[in-house]
Order: sequence, then structure tokens, then C-alpha cells
Amino acid sequence: MITIADLGIAEQVASFLLDHEAVKLRPHEPFTWASGWLSPIYCDNRVTLSYPVVRSYIKESLYDLFESHYVTANVIAGVATAGIPMASLVADEALLPLCYVRSAPKGHGMQNLIEGRLPTEAKVMVVEDLISTGGSSLKAVDALRGAGANVLGMAAVFTYGFDVASEAFAASGTDLVALTDYATLVRVALDKKIIQDADLELLTAWRADPAGWGR
Repeated sequence: MITIADLGIAEQVASFLLDHEAVKLRPHEPFTWASGWLSPIYCDNRVTLSYPVVRSYIKESLYDLFESHYVTANVIAGVATAGIPMASLVADEALLPLCYVRSAPKGHGMQNLIEGRLPTEAKVMVVEDLISTGGSSLKAVDALRGAGANVLGMAAVFTYGFDVASEAFAASGTDLVALTDYATLVRVALDKKIIQDADLELLTAWRADPAGWGR
């Protein structure tokens, strides 16, 4: 199941992302993702780490998700790479051990896929910065489960809210709670006049068919 945090938190995080250009909206000059998709939106939540007020708010909000959804966790795990600093913020606040999951095993030495130590009978809250299709995030979940961990669920800063992600998380049996999402971001961007009413049709069409949009 995928849920979004409290409306006030969702709108504030969306506002921060837009104000500091961690998210950019260009419905008429689309970006090209690594997948080849054309997209009216580009998201880099790592930008928020450079702003102490924003960083602190995201830390406190992610910690609130820990307390409200995953308080029995005894370890916090980040998803490499952008999820690592977000997970570190939560682990510090919760005074819990931290580990992170690589996208692939290390190519030398111990060839670790999971860096850090999982305690015996690990109960894990996974932290991610961004959810698109969910594939790489759920690969990290699989790695943790393969190492014997009980994954309680995942917290993320932002999700596009794609149907394919909802289906993937449901099939995995993994709960996801995000601080904010695409629908909230578009609404806040409209209020801030970053976009215009005329842009909504393009933005809505992309959300409905991201793979085919702009072709």
C-alpha cells in the first residue's frame, strides 16, 4: 500500500522542493530521463541537503513517519545512493543503527551488497529519496529480506504516484509512505504560479501515460 503523509507536511515539502528547485517543472520543454521517457518534471531531492532549514524539516518529517508507522524498527536502511543521506538523518534522530543497500554488489573486497551490519532479527525501515516505478527501491527490499531482515516498510521524500509503482509495492507486500507526491506538487506549483492552468492538461496526461507522453 502507498500512502502520503499529512496534507500539511505534503504541501510544505512540495513547497520546499519547488522553492529550491529540487524539482523543476517544464511541461513545454521536457526533460529526457535515463529510461528514454520524456518528462515535464525533473526531481533531485539531494538539493535539499544544502539548505539546513529544509534538511531539518525533512529529517523531522521522516522521523514522524518512523514513529507513526515503523516505530518497532531496530535499524534504518538507505537505498543507494540518494537514499543514504536521508536514511542517515532518520537514524541519527531515532538513535538506531544505519546500513545501506548498493544497487549492485561491490566489485572488489567482500563484494558487499549491504553495507553496515544488520542486527540479529533485524526489523528494518527502508528510506528512499524518490519513487518512480519502484523497481530499484524494491530490489533493495529484496536484498534485505534475502539477508534475513524483516522489512517493515519504506519511507520516501517524494513519489510520482505511478500505477506501476503501486502494483509493484503491492506485489512485493511492502508498504510505502511518502512525504509528498506529484499531485500535491502540481497543486502547490499552480498556487505559486510556477505553472499555469493551461499546463495542467499536459501534466495530467504525463502522469497517466509517462512512457508514451510526448511521443
